Amino acid sequence: MRRLFYLFLFVPIVVLGQSFPTKPVRIVLPFGPGGVADITTRTIAPHLSSSLGQQVVVENMPGAGGIRAAEAVARAEPDGHTLLLLTNGNAVSQALFKSLPYDPVNDFAMISTVGYFSLVVVTGANSKYKTLGDVLAEAKKNPGKLNIGTISPGGTQHLAGELFRSTAGIDALVVPHKTTGEVVIGVRQGSLDIGVDFIAPLIAGIRAGDLRALAVSAGKRQPQLPDVPTVIEAGVKGYDVASWNALAAPAKTPPAVIRRVHDELAKALGAPDVQKRFAELGVEPRASTPEQLREFFISESKRWTRVVEAAKIPKQ
Repeated sequence: MRRLFYLFLFVPIVVLGQSFPTKPVRIVLPFGPGGVADITTRTIAPHLSSSLGQQVVVENMPGAGGIRAAEAVARAEPDGHTLLLLTNGNAVSQALFKSLPYDPVNDFAMISTVGYFSLVVVTGANSKYKTLGDVLAEAKKNPGKLNIGTISPGGTQHLAGELFRSTAGIDALVVPHKTTGEVVIGVRQGSLDIGVDFIAPLIAGIRAGDLRALAVSAGKRQPQLPDVPTVIEAGVKGYDVASWNALAAPAKTPPAVIRRVHDELAKALGAPDVQKRFAELGVEPRASTPEQLREFFISESKRWTRVVEAAKIPKQ
């Protein structure tokens, strides 16, 4: 009798997973249109629409630290029809803001990672620095004089620059700019010794010979720049930085719905056209289990909190 009772409890959950979705699904992005995260999400959206049987709408909701987008999803109905593109910006938010209108971990049901993308360290084509080793040698020879250009104060690129400085043990100044274009101009003119940004916006300049790629930030070499060593290979042990994005739903979303979205996302990431487009953007498509994503998110939050504190970035 008890087994029959549990069976009746289980049946509605299975049916819910099979019937979901019953209306269009929104994926809320904490960025404006045109960036890597926006393009990757719009690349997988048609595949999800086809497999789920409902339109998947990408909604751009930019705002400081991704707070606006995250809060909108945290407060949405937990039925799987509103999802959040989670990023390492969300993992950093606890360290950057005095208070948040949601709990970055417990107010969301993790689904899966989507992709990882490396950053690249560049200098100007006419720079005296031929390798990252040259940069490190100069920084140690003349402490306090090396300039590292990044964008987005408190964002991934800025914090990646701060982590590079501290991990390499050099006395250098990280200078955040408003745009990637400003960083490119700075390294080309020599007012910046090196710049740190994602591969996608810099790859054209590297291939054209306007920029010299010294190292990639991830722990392994990148397909777009196979001859460029990693920062670790260049001599900075323990430096392994990649930006990432993932999908999450409001907390209390039924497990069957989470499983359905997870499974369809994993299929989408394996589609040949998705893999081709991601490769063009310098993104590695990679799914995870919800449990793996939760553990990863917590570890990322801890790591970037240490970076923010070491850089003495004031909380907003």
